[in-house]
Amino acid sequence: MAEEIKPPAPPQAEQKLAVEVSTVTPAVSKVASPAKPSEPVPEPWTSPFVEKYRNQYGSGLKALTYLGQNYFIVDRSLIPDILRLMRDEDLFDYCVDITAAHYPQREKQFEVIWILYSISRNERVRVKVEIAEGASIPSAVSIWPTANWLEREVFDMFGIQFAGHPDLKRILLPDGWKGYPLRKDYDILQQDKEWVQINLGIESGQ
Repeated sequence: MAEEIKPPAPPQAEQKLAVEVSTVTPAVSKVASPAKPSEPVPEPWTSPFVEKYRNQYGSGLKALTYLGQNYFIVDRSLIPDILRLMRDEDLFDYCVDITAAHYPQREKQFEVIWILYSISRNERVRVKVEIAEGASIPSAVSIWPTANWLEREVFDMFGIQFAGHPDLKRILLPDGWKGYPLRKDYDILQQDKEWVQINLGIESGQ
């Protein structure tokens, strides 16, 4: 027996079916996005080691910790004495790095940062100093010879002067390069094009 072929449903039946389906489909509620977590903020850093320096330098030193990183913020006048004291008395014999940060909106636009490590204590501490545009900072080459090239890199990238450095000149960029690439207001493409055109006589590929 041949299978009976049913005629297509009339438009009214299709509309009724669509209404019935819509009534049983659960409404999708809008899920609120989770609140953005607050950013971590520095907390006071306390220890017998910190108290020793706080007693000696008073208001010229702040001790803070941030995400497990301990650091001092010190007055510029304490450099290099505090660095030498940390090396001689507390055995921070390894200068891991010297770097800087640029904050154009601040009165003292630059932070100079020493990252120090004590092998015997297995402890790492950062020392930060804020300085204004054009101000110099005493060199630490006499304390850690490795500071030589590290200070040259900070000078090359930020233009910060280290008083007493034995040979403060660029280390990554050519001597004739204009400006300091890690400053926030630096136009690296313009400077690259200008240097390439003047010194190589060609157009930059940037």
